[in-house]
Amino acid sequence: MAATFTPSPLPTTFVVNVIHAHAGKQDEAFRIIQDVVHYVAERKPGFLWSSLSKSTDGLTVVNVEAISDSGNVELFFSDPVFVEKFEQLNAASSSEFHTYTVGDLVLPPVAV
Repeated sequence: MAATFTPSPLPTTFVVNVIHAHAGKQDEAFRIIQDVVHYVAERKPGFLWSSLSKSTDGLTVVNVEAISDSGNVELFFSDPVFVEKFEQLNAASSSEFHTYTVGDLVLPPVAV
């Protein structure tokens, strides 16, 4: 499935994972979640895309990931390799994630 733009909401689930890095471990936490996301992208149906960001204050990493269905989360966590990779975050951070569905898409007005 190729990523494309559409001007109206599609049935997409977003996983927002906020990773609170332990002191001095932001880069390590970023590399770990990057490895996890690449693993999912290469192997799991339902993965659409991910945006990984580091905060400028050195404290957090955020993974905003689009998946086709909230059931994909259970699918990911049923994979022991995924779980092993994901649990590596515990050495460098604490984290929490929530899933969201698109309710509205707001775009700037188009200049005429």
